[in-house]
Amino acid sequence: MSTGRWSDPTGYDHLRLGDLPDRAARRWSDRPAIYFGDHVETHGELAAAVDRVAKGLLAIGVESGDHVAVWMTNRPEWIHVMYAIGKVGGCLVPLNTRYRADDMAYTVINSQSRVLITIDSSGPIDYAALLAESRAEVEAAGHLDTIVMLGSGTPGAGRATEIGWDELLAAGDAVTDVALMERAASVDPDHLMMLAYTSGTTGNPKGVMHTHRPIRNVRERTMLLGHHRGDVHLNYLPLFHLYALSEIAIVSALTGSAQVLFDAFDPDDALDAIERHRATVIHGFDSHWGDLLAAQARRPRDVSSLRLGSLPAGMRSTVPIAREVQDVFCGTISGFGMSECWAFICCSHPTHSLEQRIEASGYPMDGVELEVRDPATGATLPPETPGQLYVRYYTVTQGYWADPDATAGAIDEEGWLDTGDMATIRPDGHVVFMGRYKDMLKVGGENLSPAEVE
Repeated sequence: MSTGRWSDPTGYDHLRLGDLPDRAARRWSDRPAIYFGDHVETHGELAAAVDRVAKGLLAIGVESGDHVAVWMTNRPEWIHVMYAIGKVGGCLVPLNTRYRADDMAYTVINSQSRVLITIDSSGPIDYAALLAESRAEVEAAGHLDTIVMLGSGTPGAGRATEIGWDELLAAGDAVTDVALMERAASVDPDHLMMLAYTSGTTGNPKGVMHTHRPIRNVRERTMLLGHHRGDVHLNYLPLFHLYALSEIAIVSALTGSAQVLFDAFDPDDALDAIERHRATVIHGFDSHWGDLLAAQARRPRDVSSLRLGSLPAGMRSTVPIAREVQDVFCGTISGFGMSECWAFICCSHPTHSLEQRIEASGYPMDGVELEVRDPATGATLPPETPGQLYVRYYTVTQGYWADPDATAGAIDEEGWLDTGDMATIRPDGHVVFMGRYKDMLKVGGENLSPAEVE
């Protein structure tokens, strides 16, 4: 594993994931934190729910450093589990809900997860049946010892202990407040908080290791963008992805704001929720925004409450949609990030020009170092010259879980991460993401991504 790492000379205090619900409850106890259908949960209620789950995890034997996999669609329990794992010193392993039996089994085995928390079904997907299909393979690896199932489904017979969600909470009733406080106080912010598995487009997914440090980056962005306790964020992005986890769920706890949570994206439901909840902040990729624009054109809703949106932009294919969004919905900011270096390490500001916000991919956050290099020679390239993007920052991953060769191939001895992305850095300092290098096509002598060709 590479040894070069960013070192913070300032001694900046490190927030830990499990600290955030209590912090929010102390300041904004009665303010809404989650809307989910007809369910409303305040920050005080959220903190209490997190503690119940955390006590349940202690009751079933989760130790500091244990890996806990979560495989469920967006719902309040996902938020509770996320913070509870952090509070007891565990490592969150969010699983893509599009995984089917083979991918799920590989990820649970590779992550060496001791506990799997899942849901029996969501919409047409029977997660319990998928788990039953791969359970023997997962258990044969020897790490998984407990399965927690939300709902009435059964994951099939096997060696691991099976308990229902209510049983988990009931077991936690025997754990004292003092025991939970002692465990929470012992959590080291420099220990693993999460394994964020990559999409695996070039093979099996890889577990990207993150400590609690990136919470500082999110906290700085809440101030940059003016997020506050009166905000209402729409959250239809999947919580297993850093975009939703970082930019909505964690932002909500840091600022005392609310999130309107959806288990899946439906543009009409989202627009109705903007009108109903007077939402102020909305997030999404150009595909989400394109669907929202079409739905709004079919049946206009009152979206005048919106003050800001996020839309990762910069590619030529995203510009027309980003431009239209400004007039129909609200001003947007752009950004750049990836699993290996966290979300939105580059981020434009609401006061930046329209051109900067829709034709670039953000300005580096404080302390972010960027270089664009020639992929053949490794030489640093001048501004406006396309090349391979490298990043050095305190949020860069500690490496890939159980894969020192992949880690050494991605992060050099000086701590520079090879993103694998093609980009340019403009004279104004904004970065422009152009696509993944491995996906590039040569068209008329020019590098173009498949999205641009399409």
